[in-house]
Amino acid sequence: MTMLPARETFRDWTPYLLFLLSSATIGPLLFGYHLAELNEPQEVITCAPQKANPLTTTSPNFPQCIPMDPLQFGLVSSFFTLGGLVGALCGGPITTNYGRLKAMLVAAIFAAIGLGAGASTVIVPIYISEMAPPGQKGFFGSFTQVSINVGILITQFLGLFLSRGQLWRIILAVGGAIAVAQFVALMLAGQESPKWLAENGQAVRAKRVLRRMRGHEANIDEEVAGWGLGSEQDLDDEEETLLSGEDHITHHSSSNGAPQDGQPAVGDREQRSVGSLTHSKTAAKAEQAVKTLGFLAVLQNPDMRRAVLAVVMIMVAQQLCGINSIVMYGVSLLSGLLQANAALLNVLVAVLNVVVTISAAPLVDKLGRKPCLLMSIAGMGVNSLLLAIGIMHSIPVLSAIAVLLFVASFGLGLGPVPFLLSSELVAAEAVGATQSWALAANWVATFVVAQFFPLVNEKLGQGQVYFVFAAFAAVSGGLTVWLIPETRGKRDADEVWGRKGDD
Repeated sequence: MTMLPARETFRDWTPYLLFLLSSATIGPLLFGYHLAELNEPQEVITCAPQKANPLTTTSPNFPQCIPMDPLQFGLVSSFFTLGGLVGALCGGPITTNYGRLKAMLVAAIFAAIGLGAGASTVIVPIYISEMAPPGQKGFFGSFTQVSINVGILITQFLGLFLSRGQLWRIILAVGGAIAVAQFVALMLAGQESPKWLAENGQAVRAKRVLRRMRGHEANIDEEVAGWGLGSEQDLDDEEETLLSGEDHITHHSSSNGAPQDGQPAVGDREQRSVGSLTHSKTAAKAEQAVKTLGFLAVLQNPDMRRAVLAVVMIMVAQQLCGINSIVMYGVSLLSGLLQANAALLNVLVAVLNVVVTISAAPLVDKLGRKPCLLMSIAGMGVNSLLLAIGIMHSIPVLSAIAVLLFVASFGLGLGPVPFLLSSELVAAEAVGATQSWALAANWVATFVVAQFFPLVNEKLGQGQVYFVFAAFAAVSGGLTVWLIPETRGKRDADEVWGRKGDD
């Protein structure tokens, strides 16, 4: 696929589309926010002696800190991942059966009370993939990871100023406020995915939404045809049939006067007939286009099984290569080596993560998904080795550089691309279930890192755990070569897996 010219690219970025995507990506932002919110204030929360402040006034209702050892703190951090696992399992079926918008609204409600960030990582990547202009799905799909990184950056920045006394509680409260803001934005001006509307018997409405998103001068024939419900002209004819039928009913009713007692009006009969015909045509097309596969059905379907395995593998690799050891424990990990600069380094890491992910987003469409993944995994593996050496031998400069390059490598591919593949490797009827499998695996892997990293790092000795992450990177690279097909420029999952010859 050739890259679109700059003018054509930006022409597709209507204000309405950008608003819809911005509102949706607040969900992944909250995921990143909650993932890292305990990193900066860890020593304050756990009553670390060096953070004790005898001048701090304690509230009679709330203690200043909660005494915890590394294992207990790891357990607290991992609780978030268990909640995320539940959200991932529930998010797929909800978004498939009730729509992307309703699913995001429910997730925002739960996020406001601290429970819903996990579901958004299932729902939002699907929504973005269906809303993004053709040829730019890789670029816009990267914004799931960009939003996660922005959430991490916000909480790390707040932690610089609020990691003392009881102010750390404000960091937790801000997450709830962000969720409320998302709910209000979605409730007042949110919009359902046109692809989901088309696949659920609302093709005419879907075309109207798509036209508004793309702009009135845009050619949407290819996208409409991709729904499997005919061309834009077919939908125009269907809409015109409905409207002309209504006009005929109005004229016929007025010319025949009021109906006799006990008899339905001619207009009423014709209106039911036209409405029934239009609904039947749309419903028949929708039924032909999509028959949703459930959570277990995708594993039983031979065309989907390998795709689910590929997506699960890359989602697990995203976590077992070690990124959350920095996101969740970077300050405590590096504090002995960098002293007061550890917190500042984590903020710089968060900034770098955002910048690299945004900068690398076009590469996903230009170079392809698989090359970006392989470069990313290789970079993380090499820098895991350098970080292990830097920490073990107390080399601050090497450790700092290795951390920055480690995070930059993650942003190049292993951060954004797995979220894209969940919706590109399978057909529309399996996207929700596959996304649930993918994010469930991701959350389980996140739980393993969150729960056991502090303990393993302590048992092996400072820094040696990164040899383990380097080994995981080597294995992940090999599995990526074997299992992951290239999806760039492919219209659908059949083309990705070479099944077009069966049509």
